Amino acid sequence: MGHRVGFRAVSLCSVAILTVTLQTTAFPAAGRPAPGCVVGGQRDDRARTVQDITRQARRQLDLKAVLVRVTVNGRELVTDAAGETMTGVPATPAMHFRAGSMAIAHLGTVLLQLVEENRVGLDDPVSRWLPDLPHGDEITLRMLGDSTSGLRDYVTDTKFIQQFYADPFRQWTPRELIGFPLSHPLWYEPGTDWSYSHANFVLLGQALEKITGTPLDRLLRERVLAPLRLSGTANAFTPQIPAPVLHAYDGERGRYEESTFWNPSWTTAPGAVLTTDICDLARSAQGIGSGELLSHRSYRVQLDPGTPGLGTRTATCPATVCLRQTQAFHFGVGVIVKNGWVLTNPSFAGFAAVQAYQPAERLAIAVSTTVEPKAPQGNTAQTITDRIAAALAPDHPLDAG
Repeated sequence: MGHRVGFRAVSLCSVAILTVTLQTTAFPAAGRPAPGCVVGGQRDDRARTVQDITRQARRQLDLKAVLVRVTVNGRELVTDAAGETMTGVPATPAMHFRAGSMAIAHLGTVLLQLVEENRVGLDDPVSRWLPDLPHGDEITLRMLGDSTSGLRDYVTDTKFIQQFYADPFRQWTPRELIGFPLSHPLWYEPGTDWSYSHANFVLLGQALEKITGTPLDRLLRERVLAPLRLSGTANAFTPQIPAPVLHAYDGERGRYEESTFWNPSWTTAPGAVLTTDICDLARSAQGIGSGELLSHRSYRVQLDPGTPGLGTRTATCPATVCLRQTQAFHFGVGVIVKNGWVLTNPSFAGFAAVQAYQPAERLAIAVSTTVEPKAPQGNTAQTITDRIAAALAPDHPLDAG
Protein backbone atom coordinates (compact mmCIF):
# COMPACT_ATOMS: atom_id res chain seq x y z
CA MET A 1 0.00 0.00 0.00
CA GLY A 2 1.42 3.46 -0.47
CA HIS A 3 5.16 3.15 -0.22
CA ARG A 4 7.27 0.56 -1.92
CA VAL A 5 10.27 0.05 0.30
CA GLY A 6 12.44 -1.90 -2.06
CA PHE A 7 11.87 -5.40 -0.74
CA ARG A 8 8.14 -5.68 -1.36
CA ALA A 9 5.37 -3.50 -2.63
CA VAL A 10 2.79 -2.84 0.04
CA SER A 11 -0.71 -3.11 -1.30
CA LEU A 12 -1.88 0.44 -2.00
CA CYS A 13 0.27 1.13 -5.08
CA SER A 14 -0.51 3.28 -8.08
CA VAL A 15 -1.89 3.48 -11.56
CA ALA A 16 -1.59 6.51 -13.86
CA ILE A 17 -1.35 7.84 -17.44
CA LEU A 18 1.41 8.62 -20.02
CA THR A 19 1.34 9.66 -23.66
CA VAL A 20 2.60 12.30 -26.11
CA THR A 21 6.10 13.41 -26.84
CA LEU A 22 9.35 13.52 -24.97
CA GLN A 23 10.28 16.97 -23.70
CA THR A 24 13.88 17.60 -22.80
CA THR A 25 14.32 21.29 -22.15
CA ALA A 26 11.05 23.08 -22.85
CA PHE A 27 9.18 24.48 -19.86
CA PRO A 28 5.90 26.43 -20.03
CA ALA A 29 5.95 29.88 -18.49
CA ALA A 30 4.08 28.62 -15.41
CA GLY A 31 6.33 25.60 -15.06
CA ARG A 32 9.91 26.72 -14.85
CA PRO A 33 12.42 24.52 -13.05
CA ALA A 34 13.50 25.46 -9.56
CA PRO A 35 16.42 27.89 -9.26
CA GLY A 36 19.70 26.00 -9.44
CA CYS A 37 18.25 23.20 -11.56
CA VAL A 38 20.35 23.39 -14.71
CA VAL A 39 18.51 21.86 -17.67
CA GLY A 40 19.52 21.46 -21.29
CA GLY A 41 23.25 20.98 -21.15
CA GLN A 42 25.38 19.31 -23.80
CA ARG A 43 23.63 16.23 -25.23
CA ASP A 44 25.61 13.06 -25.97
CA ASP A 45 24.96 9.40 -26.71
CA ARG A 46 24.25 8.64 -23.05
CA ALA A 47 21.53 11.28 -22.92
CA ARG A 48 19.94 9.87 -26.05
CA THR A 49 20.11 6.40 -24.52
CA VAL A 50 18.16 7.61 -21.48
CA GLN A 51 15.60 9.24 -23.76
CA ASP A 52 15.17 6.02 -25.72
CA ILE A 53 14.71 4.04 -22.51
CA THR A 54 12.10 6.52 -21.33
CA ARG A 55 10.15 6.40 -24.60
CA GLN A 56 10.19 2.63 -24.72
CA ALA A 57 9.16 2.24 -21.08
CA ARG A 58 6.28 4.65 -21.56
CA ARG A 59 4.87 2.41 -24.28
CA GLN A 60 5.68 -0.95 -22.71
CA LEU A 61 4.48 -0.14 -19.19
CA ASP A 62 1.37 1.84 -20.17
CA LEU A 63 2.45 4.92 -18.24
CA LYS A 64 0.71 8.28 -18.07
CA ALA A 65 3.86 10.29 -17.38
CA VAL A 66 7.56 9.79 -16.80
CA LEU A 67 9.91 12.42 -15.39
CA VAL A 68 13.63 11.61 -15.45
CA ARG A 69 16.81 13.36 -14.44
CA VAL A 70 20.32 11.89 -14.52
CA THR A 71 23.44 13.61 -13.23
CA VAL A 72 27.08 12.60 -13.16
CA ASN A 73 29.23 14.16 -10.44
CA GLY A 74 26.39 16.64 -9.90
CA ARG A 75 26.26 17.77 -13.52
CA GLU A 76 23.17 17.23 -15.63
CA LEU A 77 23.34 14.48 -18.20
CA VAL A 78 19.68 14.63 -19.18
CA THR A 79 16.35 15.89 -17.84
CA ASP A 80 13.20 14.56 -19.52
CA ALA A 81 9.44 14.65 -19.25
CA ALA A 82 7.31 12.29 -21.31
CA GLY A 83 3.55 11.94 -21.42
CA GLU A 84 0.73 13.91 -19.86
CA THR A 85 -0.15 15.12 -16.40
CA MET A 86 -3.81 15.35 -17.47
CA THR A 87 -5.46 14.60 -20.78
CA GLY A 88 -4.09 17.09 -23.29
CA VAL A 89 -1.70 18.68 -20.76
CA PRO A 90 1.96 17.69 -21.29
CA ALA A 91 4.05 16.71 -18.30
CA THR A 92 7.11 18.92 -17.68
CA PRO A 93 10.25 18.47 -15.56
CA ALA A 94 9.14 21.35 -13.31
CA MET A 95 6.10 19.49 -11.99
CA HIS A 96 5.82 18.55 -8.32
CA PHE A 97 4.88 15.12 -7.00
CA ARG A 98 4.80 13.25 -3.69
CA ALA A 99 8.23 12.20 -2.48
CA GLY A 100 7.30 9.41 -0.05
CA SER A 101 10.31 7.64 1.41
CA MET A 102 12.68 10.35 0.22
CA ALA A 103 11.80 11.79 3.64
CA ILE A 104 12.68 8.52 5.39
CA ALA A 105 16.25 8.82 4.09
CA HIS A 106 16.28 12.38 5.42
CA LEU A 107 15.03 11.25 8.85
CA GLY A 108 17.82 8.68 9.01
CA THR A 109 20.37 11.32 8.08
CA VAL A 110 19.20 13.69 10.82
CA LEU A 111 19.34 10.88 13.38
CA LEU A 112 22.96 10.14 12.48
CA GLN A 113 23.84 13.85 12.59
CA LEU A 114 22.54 13.98 16.17
CA VAL A 115 24.63 10.91 17.03
CA GLU A 116 27.70 12.67 15.61
CA GLU A 117 26.94 15.65 17.85
CA ASN A 118 26.75 13.36 20.91
CA ARG A 119 23.18 14.45 21.56
CA VAL A 120 21.95 10.85 21.38
CA GLY A 121 23.28 7.33 20.98
CA LEU A 122 21.95 5.00 18.32
CA ASP A 123 21.28 2.39 20.96
CA ASP A 124 19.42 4.72 23.33
CA PRO A 125 15.96 3.38 24.20
CA VAL A 126 13.08 5.25 22.62
CA SER A 127 11.33 5.40 26.01
CA ARG A 128 13.65 8.26 26.93
CA TRP A 129 11.65 10.51 24.58
CA LEU A 130 8.45 8.52 24.08
CA PRO A 131 7.80 7.19 27.60
CA ASP A 132 4.29 5.95 26.85
CA LEU A 133 5.29 3.72 23.95
CA PRO A 134 4.84 0.01 24.73
CA HIS A 135 8.18 -1.81 24.43
CA GLY A 136 9.87 1.59 24.42
CA ASP A 137 12.54 0.30 26.83
CA GLU A 138 13.45 -2.44 24.34
CA ILE A 139 13.22 -0.48 21.07
CA THR A 140 16.16 1.83 20.30
CA LEU A 141 16.64 4.72 17.92
CA ARG A 142 18.73 2.42 15.71
CA MET A 143 15.85 -0.06 15.51
CA LEU A 144 13.48 2.66 14.35
CA GLY A 145 15.97 3.89 11.74
CA ASP A 146 16.84 0.47 10.31
CA SER A 147 13.36 -1.07 10.78
CA THR A 148 14.27 -3.82 13.24
CA SER A 149 11.86 -2.83 16.02
CA GLY A 150 9.45 -5.72 15.48
CA LEU A 151 6.50 -3.35 15.14
CA ARG A 152 4.01 -4.44 12.50
CA ASP A 153 3.37 -2.25 9.47
CA TYR A 154 -0.01 -0.55 9.67
CA VAL A 155 0.01 -0.22 5.87
CA THR A 156 -0.61 -3.97 5.58
CA ASP A 157 -3.18 -4.09 8.39
CA THR A 158 -6.58 -5.12 6.99
CA LYS A 159 -8.43 -2.66 9.21
CA PHE A 160 -6.26 0.23 8.08
CA ILE A 161 -6.63 -0.70 4.42
CA GLN A 162 -10.41 -0.85 4.75
CA GLN A 163 -10.54 2.54 6.43
CA PHE A 164 -8.17 4.12 3.93
CA TYR A 165 -10.12 2.85 0.93
CA ALA A 166 -13.36 3.99 2.50
CA ASP A 167 -12.05 7.56 2.80
CA PRO A 168 -8.72 8.31 1.06
CA PHE A 169 -9.09 12.00 1.99
CA ARG A 170 -9.01 11.31 5.73
CA GLN A 171 -6.47 13.17 7.87
CA TRP A 172 -4.65 10.62 10.02
CA THR A 173 -2.92 11.36 13.33
CA PRO A 174 0.23 9.56 14.53
CA ARG A 175 -1.74 8.19 17.48
CA GLU A 176 -4.27 6.60 15.13
CA LEU A 177 -1.57 5.12 12.90
CA ILE A 178 0.54 3.70 15.71
CA GLY A 179 -2.61 2.22 17.22
CA PHE A 180 -2.75 -0.41 14.47
CA PRO A 181 0.64 -2.08 15.18
CA LEU A 182 0.16 -1.68 18.93
CA SER A 183 -3.03 -3.73 18.70
CA HIS A 184 -0.87 -6.73 17.70
CA PRO A 185 2.09 -8.47 19.36
CA LEU A 186 5.55 -7.61 18.04
CA TRP A 187 6.69 -9.77 15.14
CA TYR A 188 9.85 -10.59 17.09
CA GLU A 189 12.03 -9.42 19.95
CA PRO A 190 13.31 -5.94 19.00
CA GLY A 191 16.64 -5.99 17.20
CA THR A 192 16.65 -9.71 16.41
CA ASP A 193 15.10 -9.68 12.93
CA TRP A 194 14.10 -7.32 10.11
CA SER A 195 10.70 -6.26 8.78
CA TYR A 196 9.67 -2.99 7.19
CA SER A 197 7.15 -0.86 9.08
CA HIS A 198 5.96 2.68 8.41
CA ALA A 199 5.34 2.89 12.16
CA ASN A 200 9.10 3.05 12.78
CA PHE A 201 9.41 6.33 10.93
CA VAL A 202 6.30 7.91 12.42
CA LEU A 203 7.87 7.23 15.82
CA LEU A 204 11.36 8.32 14.70
CA GLY A 205 9.94 11.66 13.57
CA GLN A 206 8.30 12.15 16.97
CA ALA A 207 11.53 11.20 18.76
CA LEU A 208 13.61 13.63 16.69
CA GLU A 209 11.25 16.45 17.60
CA LYS A 210 11.56 15.59 21.30
CA ILE A 211 15.35 15.26 21.13
CA THR A 212 15.86 18.62 19.44
CA GLY A 213 12.84 20.58 20.65
CA THR A 214 12.31 21.57 17.00
CA PRO A 215 9.23 20.91 14.82
CA LEU A 216 10.07 18.18 12.34
CA ASP A 217 9.39 20.22 9.20
CA ARG A 218 11.79 22.91 10.38
CA LEU A 219 14.35 20.32 11.50
CA LEU A 220 14.43 18.67 8.07
CA ARG A 221 14.54 22.02 6.32
CA GLU A 222 17.49 23.25 8.40
CA ARG A 223 19.50 20.03 8.41
CA VAL A 224 18.77 18.48 5.00
CA LEU A 225 16.69 20.52 2.55
CA ALA A 226 18.61 23.79 2.92
CA PRO A 227 22.13 22.28 2.97
CA LEU A 228 21.34 20.26 -0.17
CA ARG A 229 19.63 23.30 -1.76
CA LEU A 230 16.37 21.41 -2.32
CA SER A 231 14.35 24.51 -3.07
CA GLY A 232 11.57 22.58 -4.81
CA THR A 233 10.99 20.25 -1.85
CA ALA A 234 8.69 21.03 1.07
CA ASN A 235 6.56 19.46 3.76
CA ALA A 236 2.80 19.87 3.64
CA PHE A 237 0.37 19.38 6.51
CA THR A 238 -2.46 19.17 3.96
CA PRO A 239 -2.84 17.22 0.68
CA GLN A 240 -1.78 20.33 -1.26
CA ILE A 241 0.93 20.00 -3.90
CA PRO A 242 2.67 23.17 -5.18
CA ALA A 243 2.00 24.13 -8.79
CA PRO A 244 2.78 22.95 -11.37
CA VAL A 245 1.39 19.56 -10.32
CA LEU A 246 2.01 16.12 -11.75
CA HIS A 247 -1.41 14.48 -11.46
CA ALA A 248 -1.75 10.84 -10.46
CA TYR A 249 -4.37 8.17 -11.08
CA ASP A 250 -5.09 4.94 -9.24
CA GLY A 251 -7.19 1.79 -9.62
CA GLU A 252 -6.84 0.21 -6.20
CA ARG A 253 -10.39 0.88 -5.13
CA GLY A 254 -11.75 -1.06 -8.08
CA ARG A 255 -12.03 1.84 -10.51
CA TYR A 256 -9.47 4.00 -12.25
CA GLU A 257 -9.71 7.46 -10.68
CA GLU A 258 -7.68 10.56 -10.01
CA SER A 259 -5.76 10.22 -6.76
CA THR A 260 -3.57 13.32 -6.88
CA PHE A 261 -4.97 14.85 -3.72
CA TRP A 262 -5.64 11.77 -1.64
CA ASN A 263 -4.46 12.61 1.84
CA PRO A 264 -0.83 11.53 2.42
CA SER A 265 -0.94 12.05 6.22
CA TRP A 266 -0.61 8.30 6.81
CA THR A 267 2.68 7.96 4.94
CA THR A 268 5.12 9.07 7.65
CA ALA A 269 5.56 11.51 10.53
CA PRO A 270 3.85 14.93 10.30
CA GLY A 271 6.47 17.40 9.12
CA ALA A 272 8.09 14.84 6.81
CA VAL A 273 5.29 14.46 4.25
CA LEU A 274 7.23 15.88 1.32
CA THR A 275 6.54 16.95 -2.23
CA THR A 276 9.41 17.53 -4.63
CA ASP A 277 10.40 17.90 -8.29
CA ILE A 278 12.65 15.78 -10.46
CA CYS A 279 15.67 18.09 -10.09
CA ASP A 280 15.50 17.95 -6.30
CA LEU A 281 14.98 14.19 -6.37
CA ALA A 282 18.24 13.79 -8.29
CA ARG A 283 20.03 16.20 -5.95
CA SER A 284 18.70 14.29 -2.93
CA ALA A 285 19.93 11.04 -4.50
CA GLN A 286 23.41 12.51 -4.82
CA GLY A 287 23.50 14.18 -1.39
CA ILE A 288 22.17 11.21 0.57
CA GLY A 289 23.84 8.56 -1.56
CA SER A 290 27.28 10.13 -1.24
CA GLY A 291 26.97 10.85 2.49
CA GLU A 292 27.43 14.54 1.86
CA LEU A 293 25.75 15.56 5.13
CA LEU A 294 27.51 12.99 7.33
CA SER A 295 30.98 12.08 8.50
CA HIS A 296 32.52 9.09 6.74
CA ARG A 297 31.91 6.96 9.82
CA SER A 298 28.23 7.90 10.04
CA TYR A 299 27.81 7.36 6.31
CA ARG A 300 29.13 3.82 6.65
CA VAL A 301 26.68 3.21 9.50
CA GLN A 302 23.82 4.54 7.38
CA LEU A 303 24.71 2.03 4.67
CA ASP A 304 25.21 -0.86 7.09
CA PRO A 305 23.79 -0.50 10.60
CA GLY A 306 23.96 -4.27 11.17
CA THR A 307 20.98 -5.47 9.16
CA PRO A 308 22.73 -7.92 6.78
CA GLY A 309 22.09 -11.42 8.06
CA LEU A 310 18.74 -10.51 9.59
CA GLY A 311 15.36 -11.22 8.04
CA THR A 312 14.67 -14.79 9.06
CA ARG A 313 11.29 -16.44 8.95
CA THR A 314 10.12 -17.48 12.42
CA ALA A 315 7.06 -19.11 13.94
CA THR A 316 5.58 -15.63 14.43
CA CYS A 317 6.98 -13.75 11.42
CA PRO A 318 6.34 -15.11 7.90
CA ALA A 319 8.96 -14.98 5.14
CA THR A 320 6.88 -12.36 3.31
CA VAL A 321 7.45 -9.99 6.25
CA CYS A 322 10.81 -10.92 7.75
CA LEU A 323 12.70 -10.60 4.48
CA ARG A 324 16.28 -11.79 4.24
CA GLN A 325 18.87 -9.02 4.41
CA THR A 326 22.17 -9.59 2.60
CA GLN A 327 25.29 -7.53 2.04
CA ALA A 328 24.18 -7.08 -1.59
CA PHE A 329 20.60 -6.08 -0.77
CA HIS A 330 19.59 -4.70 2.60
CA PHE A 331 18.00 -1.83 4.45
CA GLY A 332 20.27 0.73 6.10
CA VAL A 333 19.28 3.71 8.24
CA GLY A 334 16.38 5.01 6.16
CA VAL A 335 17.88 3.88 2.84
CA ILE A 336 18.04 0.77 0.69
CA VAL A 337 21.46 -0.55 -0.33
CA LYS A 338 21.36 -2.74 -3.44
CA ASN A 339 24.38 -3.91 -5.40
CA GLY A 340 26.37 -0.86 -4.31
CA TRP A 341 23.57 1.63 -5.07
CA VAL A 342 21.94 3.76 -2.38
CA LEU A 343 18.28 4.38 -3.04
CA THR A 344 14.73 4.90 -1.91
CA ASN A 345 11.73 3.94 -4.05
CA PRO A 346 8.41 5.29 -2.75
CA SER A 347 5.00 4.74 -4.24
CA PHE A 348 1.70 6.20 -3.11
CA ALA A 349 -1.72 5.86 -4.70
CA GLY A 350 -0.70 6.54 -8.28
CA PHE A 351 2.67 8.20 -7.68
CA ALA A 352 5.90 6.20 -7.94
CA ALA A 353 9.47 7.43 -7.78
CA VAL A 354 13.09 6.40 -7.26
CA GLN A 355 16.17 8.27 -6.18
CA ALA A 356 19.28 6.16 -6.73
CA TYR A 357 23.00 6.90 -6.45
CA GLN A 358 26.03 4.84 -7.44
CA PRO A 359 29.02 6.18 -5.44
CA ALA A 360 31.72 4.60 -7.63
CA GLU A 361 30.25 6.17 -10.77
CA ARG A 362 29.03 9.35 -9.02
CA LEU A 363 25.86 8.68 -10.94
CA ALA A 364 22.46 9.92 -9.70
CA ILE A 365 19.20 8.74 -11.26
CA ALA A 366 15.79 10.21 -10.41
CA VAL A 367 12.58 8.90 -11.93
CA SER A 368 8.93 9.68 -11.23
CA THR A 369 6.02 7.92 -12.94
CA THR A 370 2.25 7.86 -13.06
CA VAL A 371 0.22 5.11 -14.71
CA GLU A 372 -2.58 4.20 -17.08
CA PRO A 373 -5.12 1.48 -16.21
CA LYS A 374 -3.10 -1.35 -17.78
CA ALA A 375 0.23 -0.52 -16.14
CA PRO A 376 1.87 -3.41 -14.23
CA GLN A 377 1.70 -3.66 -10.46
CA GLY A 378 4.66 -2.43 -8.46
CA ASN A 379 6.93 0.57 -8.74
CA THR A 380 7.24 1.36 -12.46
CA ALA A 381 9.83 4.04 -11.71
CA GLN A 382 12.08 1.29 -10.36
CA THR A 383 11.84 -0.60 -13.66
CA ILE A 384 12.98 2.46 -15.59
CA THR A 385 15.75 3.20 -13.08
CA ASP A 386 17.06 -0.35 -13.40
CA ARG A 387 17.21 0.01 -17.19
CA ILE A 388 19.01 3.34 -17.05
CA ALA A 389 21.51 1.98 -14.53
CA ALA A 390 22.24 -1.04 -16.72
CA ALA A 391 22.85 1.21 -19.72
CA LEU A 392 24.97 3.88 -18.04
CA ALA A 393 26.80 1.80 -15.42
CA PRO A 394 27.16 -1.71 -16.89
CA ASP A 395 29.88 -2.53 -14.35
CA HIS A 396 27.45 -1.65 -11.52
CA PRO A 397 24.00 -2.86 -12.61
CA LEU A 398 21.31 -2.03 -10.07
CA ASP A 399 19.21 -5.07 -10.94
CA ALA A 400 22.07 -7.58 -10.89
CA GLY A 401 21.37 -10.90 -9.27
